[in-house]
Amino acid sequence: MTSASFWKSGLEAMLTPDNCVLMLIDHQPFQAAAVKNIDVATMINNTVSLAKTAKAFGVPTLLTSVLKDRGGLIFKQITDVFPEQTPIDRTFINTWEDERCVEWVKGTGRKKVVIAALWTEVCLAFPVIHALGDGYEAYFVTDASGGTSVEAHEMGIARMIQAGAVPLTSGVFMAELQRDWARAESAAKIAEIILEHGGATGTSLAWELQLLAGPHGA
Repeated sequence: MTSASFWKSGLEAMLTPDNCVLMLIDHQPFQAAAVKNIDVATMINNTVSLAKTAKAFGVPTLLTSVLKDRGGLIFKQITDVFPEQTPIDRTFINTWEDERCVEWVKGTGRKKVVIAALWTEVCLAFPVIHALGDGYEAYFVTDASGGTSVEAHEMGIARMIQAGAVPLTSGVFMAELQRDWARAESAAKIAEIILEHGGATGTSLAWELQLLAGPHGA
């Protein structure tokens, strides 16, 4: 499969817990300090929500940093979601040029690769475009990524879409994996994530749960 033949409509285009992997790239202090298109605290919150969603659904997730001794460790809020994992630290700017990262994806046997990274125009765009060329189906999470300016972020997005990748947000990732509210086990897990990271939606859910509990509810 090439990026040109990547199906982007129909049920086959949808993400499921069994057909995708998640790569979180370079969510580190040095990179975050230069992010200008989104509030950094909001971006980190979205990334943690994304990570927790992947874990709740059993989606294989890779954490990777670049030059951690200089750029800083991946934010603790993210690594705490996967305490058993030692992130891969790279020298390559393009994660897809690091054989350890590519071999990790190959080892999962999955072809849909979801990526979030700092910065959008570089550390997100480069592996997305490279993975497409290698026959993978690339999806990228815009609100868990950030660019060095609004223009840089938007041009990175435009470049990836032009190459054939699919944009989504952390909330869409969650909804796409859940798909059916009758799936009670996972619905309970994502409700917790929404309460912790869902902003206004989380506030509304907390209010709804309070009303449902009644005056004597816990």
